[in-house]
Amino acid sequence: MNSPWLLFAVVSFWIAALIGIVFAWRSLWAWETARSRWLVQETEGSTSDTDLRDMPWLRRWLYRAGYRGENASGWWISLSLMFFVIGGIAATLFVLSGVQTLMIRTISLVPGGTGDVFVPLAYLAPWFLGLTLGLTPWLIVRQKRRERVQKIEQDLPLAMELMATLSQAGLGFDAALSRVMETRLALRPLGKEFRSYQADIMSGRTRSECLRRLAWRADVSGLSILSSALVQADQVGMGISDVLRRQAEDLRSRRRERANMFAMGLATKRMFPLVICFLPGLFVWTLGPVFIQLIQMADTFTQVRNF
Repeated sequence: MNSPWLLFAVVSFWIAALIGIVFAWRSLWAWETARSRWLVQETEGSTSDTDLRDMPWLRRWLYRAGYRGENASGWWISLSLMFFVIGGIAATLFVLSGVQTLMIRTISLVPGGTGDVFVPLAYLAPWFLGLTLGLTPWLIVRQKRRERVQKIEQDLPLAMELMATLSQAGLGFDAALSRVMETRLALRPLGKEFRSYQADIMSGRTRSECLRRLAWRADVSGLSILSSALVQADQVGMGISDVLRRQAEDLRSRRRERANMFAMGLATKRMFPLVICFLPGLFVWTLGPVFIQLIQMADTFTQVRNF
């Protein structure tokens, strides 16, 4: 009888919490905007390498995942808070709707006391639901970062081979890069990083500084090694084509070794889902009816003996 009023009170509490979070985020966003304007006025629009390295960890993480807007941190924080509130509402409704109670009763009906082992999971189900919904923005950004790194490592050997061929034909590094940017690689994450490098070159920075900034922005191991090799070749005066071709071969060999390691460890990784998911279901499917009959026979013998 009190459950509708309890549900109304819980929903009202979460709505009030959501409104408070929205107002708090607006205040935080206004303060962050004012602080950013003050920093821009103080540095007079400077975008030096030190300013990039002094980014807060949240903005740096989003920046390297591809979210490079000025308000990316504020949007991510607001979305995270909103999803945590949604997760709390979903967990509360999961409990008040009786789904958790139905799960516990259904699991408890499993004969032989086997279901009692999984009863704690039913009690923790609302927490898992709320936590999963709350961590959705973090999981999305993490997946975007992985996809970005994978695409850069996939396109980097081909780009270096093309630039090495163009360099051997007589073009310089920047001219070869401009020709590469006319291909489909310009639409990929690696092409966007190269466009940022070209913008740094056009702003008057040295090639070594632009290469270091390129390595910092992407934060990919292959691109960092390439940038270090190109900086060293530029300082020593080596040929760019040889450096690019060797780096491409090294990248391909590292990718081959990584693929071999993944293939060798696949059998070990496959063992855990096989033991945890497949084999229990197979045992229940084949031996479940037999155990149920044995339990029924044992109950029958016990009743006859007591009689």
